[in-house]
Amino acid sequence: MTTIRYDFRSDTVTRPSAPMREAMNGAEVGDDVFGDDPTVNRLEGRAAEMLGKDAALFVPSGTQSNLAALMAHCERGDEYIAGQEAHCYSHEAGGAAVLGSIQPQPLAHQPDGTLALADIEAAIKPDDMHYARTRLLALENTLGGRVIPLDYVKAATDLARRHGLATHLDGARVFNAKVALGVPVSEIAAPFDTVSVCLSKGLGAPVGSVLVGKAEVIAKARRLRKMLGGGMRQAGILAAAGLYALENNVARLAEDHANAKVLAEGLSRFQALHLAPVETNMVWVDVDPEIASELNAYLAANGVGVTHGYAGRRLRWVTHLDVGAEAVEGALAVVGRFFD
Repeated sequence: MTTIRYDFRSDTVTRPSAPMREAMNGAEVGDDVFGDDPTVNRLEGRAAEMLGKDAALFVPSGTQSNLAALMAHCERGDEYIAGQEAHCYSHEAGGAAVLGSIQPQPLAHQPDGTLALADIEAAIKPDDMHYARTRLLALENTLGGRVIPLDYVKAATDLARRHGLATHLDGARVFNAKVALGVPVSEIAAPFDTVSVCLSKGLGAPVGSVLVGKAEVIAKARRLRKMLGGGMRQAGILAAAGLYALENNVARLAEDHANAKVLAEGLSRFQALHLAPVETNMVWVDVDPEIASELNAYLAANGVGVTHGYAGRRLRWVTHLDVGAEAVEGALAVVGRFFD
């Protein structure tokens, strides 16, 4: 098996830096299920402060963070509205339905990643025993690397509130959105009752997410975390990495965005590769079908890791703190040799 030299598969492949490891090694710990791990408590307090919410909950994964949020907002037989591409609908193993008995109502995305307001309103069910009760609107920002505009978010969440719905943001990469928009992350989070933030994607921590929101919702989510197997003991070792990430790895996301644009510019020189506009750290490439298999094999054989979809004809390249300008240059050289 060829070793991956340039790993663009995801921003989840990052490894903790030496300073992050030092922070983990020196972490003060307790038992988080008892609520007395001081480093976890500091992480939760800092996350809540940054996003402008009452409280926060440290969980092992973004999947569990989203699920705990959906279950905190919805009861058995209720319904949440989300996009067809939304992670909490399409990439989390159907957990809301399987474990929460919550019905998803997926909607098609517009080209910019938004959900049409008319579609959202039409999907909200009347108060009728024949229907699941619509309780929640779940949005995602960024979505596939696309930044969802703040004016749209306000319109969508205002619509939800007029119909008595709660709102949740899957903000796994919300700090990428913050950097791209040039606004405080609290401004992005403000319209939502809860926000899930991943620490182990672009922020570079080895594991963990935080769920932030209103105190009463987070208290319910804390009980659900225990139910879902997410109660951890001396979790401060992991929380220390998350704290380091929040304090040191947010502003540098701009480097990932810049590297993604350089990568996209380089790939766009080849007529067989068709690129979507790049907004943050994701580069989506549609490959002419007649060369897709050969190109994918060549990249793998030459140590370039990318994610494949649509029978290998769509490639996702993700920049992150472990693939800098030199890695972009090296990967582009491999692609260039393929087309020579």
